[in-house]
Amino acid sequence: MISGEFVVEVSGERLDRLVQIRLDSLSRSRIKDLIENGCILLNGKKVKAGEIVKSGQKVSFAYEENKPLEVESEEVEFEMVYEDDDLIVVNKPQGLVVHPCSSTKSGTLVNGLLFKVKDLSGINGVLRPGIVHRLDKNTSGLMIVAKNDSAHNFLASQIAEKTQFKRKYLALCEGHFKNSEGRIESFISRDKKDRKKMAVSNSGKFAVTNYKVIQSYQKYDLVEFSLETGRTHQIRVHCKMMNHPIVGDDVYGHQIKSLKGQLLHSYSLSFIHPKTKEVMEFQADLPQHFKEFVDKNCQSI
Repeated sequence: MISGEFVVEVSGERLDRLVQIRLDSLSRSRIKDLIENGCILLNGKKVKAGEIVKSGQKVSFAYEENKPLEVESEEVEFEMVYEDDDLIVVNKPQGLVVHPCSSTKSGTLVNGLLFKVKDLSGINGVLRPGIVHRLDKNTSGLMIVAKNDSAHNFLASQIAEKTQFKRKYLALCEGHFKNSEGRIESFISRDKKDRKKMAVSNSGKFAVTNYKVIQSYQKYDLVEFSLETGRTHQIRVHCKMMNHPIVGDDVYGHQIKSLKGQLLHSYSLSFIHPKTKEVMEFQADLPQHFKEFVDKNCQSI
């Protein structure tokens, strides 16, 4: 158990931001969870993460340390595009689960990372070490992994604050978009009828996706998507909302026997390096299964 307290010296800061400065080994998401669960208190009372603190108030905290890593290392096939002392950029193949869960105990990206890499950040706990952001099982492409907590916090802050962390995806979508480019906005929450799915709703988390049609075929559009937010299944849900589900998406669209999942690929990733502060940019070509489907099924207009 880690516990302690400190007195606020200057008024005007959000509680979660102030705590992150004082407890820099914790991620913003972990701090938010601790505040919401009453493990971090302001003047002995439970408040919201965005509460504005005042000089002289007392912040107290008590929480359990992350448990020792229990996930076993395994040899798993994936491409490491880049590696240094602080981070790794991987090109995740379609079908690879990112981290262990109730339905997949082994053979995940995390198992493979532990086999290839000595150190990973511990911020996301025993099942998701190093994982700063994730991709769905059947979404391929670029992901960033942190090798220490400092790098993890720096990268996670870029995502949360929507600054320099930029992700672009390519997807083959059914039908043709009315406009060649645009912006999709909605709230996304759990589907009330199926808790494994997400859905557009009147509440939930605000989600913004920008799109641009790259090429039109007789039955499909090849579309570039850039994210302003990173909600679960965001692009897939927004494509369904637009009545242009991603080809092969058996959850939000239609199953295609020749495909193992949706044709969605994280092809571009850019961010500020946590140590050098330089802009890092990476791109990954479309995977073979994506190219083969386009070659066999897409005729130019």
